[in-house]
Order: sequence, then structure tokens, then C-alpha cells
Amino acid sequence: MENTTKTDNFLAAIKKHAEKQRQSIQTEVKHIKEEKIKEAEKKGKLDSEKYISDKLEAKKNEETSKVAKLMQEGQKELFLKRVEMTESVFNKAEEKLIKYTQTDEYSHKLIDSAKAISEIFGDKNCTLNISEKDLGNADKISALFSGKAEVTADKSIKIGGIKGYCSELNIIADETLDSKLAAQREWFVENSGLSVL
Repeated sequence: MENTTKTDNFLAAIKKHAEKQRQSIQTEVKHIKEEKIKEAEKKGKLDSEKYISDKLEAKKNEETSKVAKLMQEGQKELFLKRVEMTESVFNKAEEKLIKYTQTDEYSHKLIDSAKAISEIFGDKNCTLNISEKDLGNADKISALFSGKAEVTADKSIKIGGIKGYCSELNIIADETLDSKLAAQREWFVENSGLSVL
């Protein structure tokens, strides 16, 4: 009977020890499970935040791209409108200048321009270019020069005026209305308030 008691005590001790081990393992498993759940929740939260952040960034980039494209299209449209308005202004100015070339005032101005050029060239020989429609004034113009002045028609002068070249001095004197009007384009673009930002 003593053996039985010892055996019972031994078995009870083993059972007690096993119960402690089981409780310890359960506690450890519970602890590990809680840690894994916390890690999974933390990872899930980070993954969700990253996913949301990536989606927001992608949407932001998409919207930025759309805005940039719209701005570019708007600037292109404004640029084309500015060009159209500039051309309209200069076409009207050219028409008025062409009408002006049909007046007596213009003929006097053409002679004044020839005098100014003759003062620059002095007694040197020169070539003078005028519009075909101004050839009627060729003799009056060449008479103003001390040196030999050859007057020729220049098809590139569409509006009017006179352009002289002296090879001895290597000087070009441009008094054409065409070049004066062209020189106003840059000023007009800078000062018209039609710039595209």
C-alpha cells in the first residue's frame, strides 16, 4: 500500500507538473497569439496606410497632370489668340500705310527720306531700292544725291519707302515703311498686355 501511495503521489506530482506545463504553454501560446495579432494588426494598419497613401499620391499625380495639361492647352490657346490679334492689328496698320502711300503727303515724305539718306552717303555712289509703285519718283530721288544713285524697284518693299546701300561706306540706310512697321511688332508684343504667362 505504501507503493501505491508513492505511485499515487508520484502520479499526482506528474499530473500537477503537467498541468503547470500545460498552463504555462497555454499562457505562452496566448501571449504569442496576442503578439502575432498585434503584429498583424500593425502590419495591416501600415499596409492600409501605405495603400491609401499610394492611391492618394497616384490620384494627386493624375490630377496634377490633368491641371498641367489644361494649363498647357490654355496657354497654347492664348498664344494663338495673341498671334491672331497681333496679325489683325498689323494687317490693319499695313492697310492704312498702303492708303497713306497713295497721298501727296507720302510723296513728300519719300523725298524727305531720300534727302536724309543722301546726307549719310555724301558724294559716294549708291544703290537705292523703292517699291515698284514709287518708280514715278525715281528721277526726283536720284537728283538729290551728289554721287551716282541708281534707283531700282524692289519687290520686297510691299508698302513703300526707300532703302539705300553704299558699298564704299558699307552702310545700309533703311527708311522703308515695311521695316518701320516690322520694328513695331516686338514693341507691340512687349507692351500690348497680351503676353502669355
